[in-house]
Amino acid sequence: MQSWRRRKSLWLALSASWLLLVLLGGFSLLRLALPPRPRPGAPQGWPRWLDAELLQSFSQAGELPEDAASPQAPHGGSCNWGACFDTSKCRGDGLKVFVYPASGPISETHHRILASIEGSRFHTFSPAGACLLLLLSLDAQTGECSSMPLQWNRGRNHLVLRLHPAPCPKTFQLGQAMVAEASPTVDSFRPGFDVALPFLPEAHPLRGGAPGQLQQHSPQPGIALLALEEERGGWRTADTGSSACPWDARCEQDPGPGQTQRGETLPNATFCLISGHRPEAASRFLQALQAGCIPVLLSPRWELPFSEVIDWTKAAIVADERLPLQVLAALQEMSPARVLALRQQTQFLWDAYFSSVEKVIHTTLEVIQDRIFGTSAHPSLLWNSPPGALLALSTFSTSPQDFPFYHLQQGSRPEGRFSALIWVGPPGQPPLKLIQAVAGSQHCAQILVLWSNERPLPSSWPETAMPLTVIDGHRKVSDRFFPYSTIRTDAILSLDARSSLSTSEVDFAFVVWQSFPERMVGFLTSSHFWDEAHGGWGYTAERTNEFSMVLTTAAFYHRYYHTLFTHSLPKALRTLADEAPTCVDVLMNFLVAAVTKLPPIKVPYGKQRQEAAPLASGGPGPRPKPQAPAPNCVNQIAAAFGHMPLLSSRLRLDPVLFKDPVSVQRKKYRSLEKP
Repeated sequence: MQSWRRRKSLWLALSASWLLLVLLGGFSLLRLALPPRPRPGAPQGWPRWLDAELLQSFSQAGELPEDAASPQAPHGGSCNWGACFDTSKCRGDGLKVFVYPASGPISETHHRILASIEGSRFHTFSPAGACLLLLLSLDAQTGECSSMPLQWNRGRNHLVLRLHPAPCPKTFQLGQAMVAEASPTVDSFRPGFDVALPFLPEAHPLRGGAPGQLQQHSPQPGIALLALEEERGGWRTADTGSSACPWDARCEQDPGPGQTQRGETLPNATFCLISGHRPEAASRFLQALQAGCIPVLLSPRWELPFSEVIDWTKAAIVADERLPLQVLAALQEMSPARVLALRQQTQFLWDAYFSSVEKVIHTTLEVIQDRIFGTSAHPSLLWNSPPGALLALSTFSTSPQDFPFYHLQQGSRPEGRFSALIWVGPPGQPPLKLIQAVAGSQHCAQILVLWSNERPLPSSWPETAMPLTVIDGHRKVSDRFFPYSTIRTDAILSLDARSSLSTSEVDFAFVVWQSFPERMVGFLTSSHFWDEAHGGWGYTAERTNEFSMVLTTAAFYHRYYHTLFTHSLPKALRTLADEAPTCVDVLMNFLVAAVTKLPPIKVPYGKQRQEAAPLASGGPGPRPKPQAPAPNCVNQIAAAFGHMPLLSSRLRLDPVLFKDPVSVQRKKYRSLEKP
């Protein structure tokens, strides 16, 4: 009897030990499953179940040791980038894409895809000069299957694009062709070769797209913790206790009060639980991103979109559906700072890569171009930080410190010199006084005169302490924003030959720009507004308490915007600026606002000069009257962008002692207050 009691006590002790081990060890290891940070150049599959927070104080997520087990070979052949793609065809002009014409009627979705590719810098009409041949897979609306093109060549240097699941079986072998497919399964996806796309709804906008819906970054009292996608469509929100597991049918606890939302309604919750078993559940992923609801993917069987370049550890959570209680408890214990960071990243990724068909297509082509450039492609920071890789062109630089957006992350500061670019249009008088005023600035490194009129170049120019270079332009207003190789500084002071500035105004404006290198800093302003009477956007150059644009006849900005203007904007918009010169200021302000999501900055300007300053850069005459852009200019540009990026501001930056009742000798920029 006593021996039996001893055995029972020993059995109970062992059971308690095992239970304690599970609670203390297993719970912490499995409470969250976060994918490891992608490594440039390495194929990325789905992660192992690890919790990066366990080693937060000692290593980053990308430094965690990986298992030595080799991944299972994917279905669909042994093709990889080195073996099945000929990069020699991409030398010279880089990635150029030819799209096979459709053999029959195509859907509205395919019209949008064709328009987005043809309007991009990648497109070419010559298949012989193309680096990539793109075949659009017809969708379910047509009820037909794609046929093999004549130049198939076993699929080498081909990309088969499927924005929606294929409605019919494959009519030919893919061979060496890449596949860009919506929500591919992990078994069929070939990492580093295929491209995983998001599951787009049929009504997804061509360009622009709706902005993210997150209004409050931190959870407010009363907002549901969880939103669960339902099989019949829609979302069900629930505030659950730690003992509930509302997605697990084996749980018997009451999941608490819930509310069902219709399928088109974005979820209003902190975390969105998405099943990984059903392929159609992938369509909920974009809804969660747009709503700022952190996606929690439950043992997914499909590849995350653009997982090769996007670090999803910053925006989503992968969880094991077999551990509902542990996952739910981990979500409830997540710190507000971590929740804030995840939600902010969902909004950035939605806006940068997923809000329109055009962005999805361009991201796909950018991923392939990064493979071509190899080690000189975008670093992870450019893909995963605003404004994103689509707006940080690798043809300009692959170093973050060369762009105007990353000085804060890099702990750097723009260089202390600028280049003055003076545009000389009709009537073609040399801007002698302006050159002298700019040359007097202690920050000026060089002066470039862009001669853009029919008169011959003057034989002599004023002597300056810094180099003065004269460029013979092509008589187009858009020449002002061409990325000339002679510009050696990050900062550009864009000037019109008829502008009038003092040296103090130039010096102070440049100091302001150094603190805001991603924004435009100017002297003269204008505003946009919604005109209810005409049902469109209007423009005014009147001096009001708000402004949304600065005139490029006198403004500082980063030289990178010349590269974006020339190589990123559609050719139709640059043509519009040349045909209607008064539109060029509006177009440049649209571009910078679309990139930064910020308004420009105004600095003080002499009153007399402001009343006489030119508001346009294209009309003849020494002092033109204020001119507004063409009536449809703002609306045409807004339609091409797909949305209105301009933001209004009431801010003007002045020197600290500006107009203060102190001695003039104590003021650094004294001439700013002269009448």
